[in-house]
Formats: sequence, structure tokens, C-alpha cells
Amino acid sequence: MDNKAFGLADRTFIVTGGAQGVGRALVEYGLDHGARIVAVDANRAALETLAAERPESGLRICALDVTDEAAVEACVATTLEQFGDLHGLINNAGIVRAAMAHEMTLDRWRQVIDVNLTGAFICLRAVGRALIAKAERGDAAPGRIVNISSDAGRRGTIGQINYGAAKSGVLGLTMSAAREWARHGINVNSVCYGVVETPMTETIRDERFRERYIRQIPLGRFSAADEVAPATWFLLTDAASYITGQHLAVDGGFHITA
Repeated sequence: MDNKAFGLADRTFIVTGGAQGVGRALVEYGLDHGARIVAVDANRAALETLAAERPESGLRICALDVTDEAAVEACVATTLEQFGDLHGLINNAGIVRAAMAHEMTLDRWRQVIDVNLTGAFICLRAVGRALIAKAERGDAAPGRIVNISSDAGRRGTIGQINYGAAKSGVLGLTMSAAREWARHGINVNSVCYGVVETPMTETIRDERFRERYIRQIPLGRFSAADEVAPATWFLLTDAASYITGQHLAVDGGFHITA
């Protein structure tokens, strides 16, 4: 693919949760298409492994907790200092703390809400401020933001009420930011993944459960991480200039089943 035509070459993006699983696939896809990436993750060792394996000059790493406001703001400032510009964000960081609703502790509830929803807001706000500043300087297309949600946020889920609530909140976050920031030329969308084969989803080991779940997916399988990356990055390209406030399902059709 022509990187210039795709609209990512020499543009700078922050990708949270970027050292592992889907996040790493997102980072690698962006790098492969000429983007400059700041990969953010709480796992410093995984970030250092990524940096060693992808020594491109267009990659920077930033080890932080997305719930740390000061650290996120500092990362955005450093990105602007190192690359001179910022074009967007993929808000991907997330954790899972599973339990049935009647057994869910407040600690597990708060951990997931804090990272998956509040952390997404903190990162969106920090990047949004930088993009609004660009708009005020006269940039006609200051940037794009993609928040990673889930079918759990659209349909609910069993055994992860905290995760479902957080991902549903991400949808509201997306639509509200899209409405507020459209006047600044900032597009905000979400991508709703189904089950992606990553280390985080290896907890789905009960074969009977897997089989029941897969029977609800029209395409009949879970996705690979490198299958969701292209659709996600599409929303950050020039081809998506008239798309905002939308939720793109990349889930094998799971959301259309009863």
C-alpha cells in the first residue's frame, strides 16, 4: 500500500496499551505504514522489548499508568517536543478483572473502571487539548482520536460487569467528545472489538465456553490481533475525514446475533 496515499506517513500518534497484544499489533501496523508512534504502556519491560525489536527512528516508548494525569500530560508534552507535532490517539489501554456481578468486589470494579474508562478519558483529554491548540493555530485538520471499546459495551457480557460498564462508558465518551470537538475539526470514533486472540483473552480456556461463544459469531472464530489493526487505523486516515461519533464493530458479526 502507498503509505502517502493511506495518510499516515510522517504523522505522529500516541497508542496506549501499545506494548502487548492488540496494542502491539496497532503499533506495528502504524509503523509499517510510515507513522511515528509513541507507544504507552504500564509494562516497561514489554515496552523495552518492543523498542528493541522495532528500532525504527519513528518509535518512542513511554512507561506510565494511564490513570496518572500528570504522567499522561507529560507524555503528550514530550511527544510534541520530540516529534514537533501530534495527529492523533488510539486509546487502547485496558485490563480485565473477572467475576460474576454478585461476587464482584468494589476493588475489582474500581480497577477496571479506573483504567478502561477514566484512563481513556485522561488520555483523550490530554491529546484533545493538544489538537484543539493546533486548530486554534489554523490547522485545517488537527487530528483524530479512536477509542477502543468492545462488544461487551454494546451487548453486555457475563462475568465481567465492570468491563462491560467501562466499555459502554467509552461509547458515551466517544460520542460526547465527537459532538464537542467537531467544531475544532477533530474526529472521534470508537472501534468495538469482539474476542481477539491475545494473552489477555487466554483466560477463556474452557473449551465448552469457547465453543458456545464462537457459535454466536457468524464468521465462526475469534479474530487475530492483526485483523483488527487495519480497520482501527482506517479511522485515523484522510479517508475517514467525514466520519465522527461512530462505533465500528470489528467482531466477525457477533453484534448482529440475537
